[in-house]
Amino acid sequence: MEEAGATGEIVPTPTAAAEEPAIAGGVAPTRSAAMLARLLRGWRGALLVYLAFTGAYLGASGGRLRMHSQYNHYVYLADGWLHGRLTLAGPPPNENDWAKIEVFKLRDGREVRGLYGSRTGGAVDRFYPLRGTPETIPAAEIVSRSAIRLVSFPPFPAILMVPFVAVWGLRFNDVLFTALWAGLNPMLLFLLLRSLRVRGLSRRSDVDDLWLTAMFGVGSVYYFCSVIGQVWFTAEIVAVTLSIGYVWASIGAEWPLLAGLFVVCGVATRPPWAIVPLFLFEAVRAVGGRAALRGPAARRAFLRSLARFALPIAIGGGVLAWYNYARFQNPFEFGHRFLAVQWQERIFRFGLFNYHFLSRNLAAALVLLPRILSRYPYVKISQHGLSVLVTSPNLAYTVMPQEPSPLTKPLWITIAVAALPPLLYQNSGYIQCGYRFSLDFMIYFMVLLAIGNRPLTRRFRGLVVVAFAINLFLAITFDRYGEFSYDDSFFPHGNN
Repeated sequence: MEEAGATGEIVPTPTAAAEEPAIAGGVAPTRSAAMLARLLRGWRGALLVYLAFTGAYLGASGGRLRMHSQYNHYVYLADGWLHGRLTLAGPPPNENDWAKIEVFKLRDGREVRGLYGSRTGGAVDRFYPLRGTPETIPAAEIVSRSAIRLVSFPPFPAILMVPFVAVWGLRFNDVLFTALWAGLNPMLLFLLLRSLRVRGLSRRSDVDDLWLTAMFGVGSVYYFCSVIGQVWFTAEIVAVTLSIGYVWASIGAEWPLLAGLFVVCGVATRPPWAIVPLFLFEAVRAVGGRAALRGPAARRAFLRSLARFALPIAIGGGVLAWYNYARFQNPFEFGHRFLAVQWQERIFRFGLFNYHFLSRNLAAALVLLPRILSRYPYVKISQHGLSVLVTSPNLAYTVMPQEPSPLTKPLWITIAVAALPPLLYQNSGYIQCGYRFSLDFMIYFMVLLAIGNRPLTRRFRGLVVVAFAINLFLAITFDRYGEFSYDDSFFPHGNN
């Protein structure tokens, strides 16, 4: 933009890009920067972003792309649906995070389903049924025993895979699927940041938006989660897509039905997906603020928006409740309580979410550092991961905005609400090389950086480059070069 100066001369209006330190001798943006800005405009820019980041993910995946991952649970789930089953046809291909329900036929003619005491830390002959009260079942009363195996992970990513599994069956490559899908999210984030500018909420240039996109796409734990496939990381990648869609639909409460749809799809991907505050704040702002709600017209508009937001959540929630009941005879049980894992006893003792787990998870998220060695391999990373301030040091800038924004408070509240369930969860994200659960709320941090409008100085961009180097190392070595990781426990109860 340009405006008339005091002498009538046309002078450029300062922009965030122009305010940052010049590259050389106080000269404004270089010709190469101007050319990059032109390339990033329109659909062509979005396509270039997709191709660049997808190339980064495919390159770091390397030999993993030759076949599906070892833990392709979603493929098994989709294959079961295509064959009319909610359970596996037989034993799982491995014993990592599959639900197991024991089925006993008893001498009194009954058939009971549930968990037996040896898996729960209770008495060895104590049986915990899917429904009803626990009972003691001596081994002599058991005529026969078998097991039902299921995928406990929520179903939405498997729904996305159904068309491909229908063609390739259990051979479908979840590593390739995850890497190609992962390339969509930097592109969608770039378009979201551009839309913030169109709505007057950001003064960033296209080049600024690209730096923020790079910070997320290759300067955060998103990088290593994108290159490995596997059920846990595929879920994180798909949930990021839903987060971006939710933010886009929630701003100004413009698309309440879509915002609600993204929420329920998120719950069907990463439960509990507690991200509702952003829409609620925006719905209030859209009708003129809390004071305006005293008026009947504004109140009706707010309730109408709220009803549209809640409709897909209610319908989708009902479908998920039916799905859970059909598998576990409990509409609120998606199956992790039945995981046949070494720490099932602590799940049974404390539940999936408990204050007991908070100290460990806070440490994993915020202060866990690598071990520095004087000889090869020189660095070792805990299988609980690294602090987000190591993998994404630029996040510190979110507490230093240059300008106020109506989105700042709603975003921080949404981050706090979204972060609480992972911080109380029985698992830190183990096994990982960075705090992968941060992806549940990372998009909201990116929006905070965009609307804060603090110039992206050389220091900021330098930190993005450093974060890229760190996360490239993690993406290449994770689950591939074991000499760079170590396993220990700083957890007060049980292993890891």
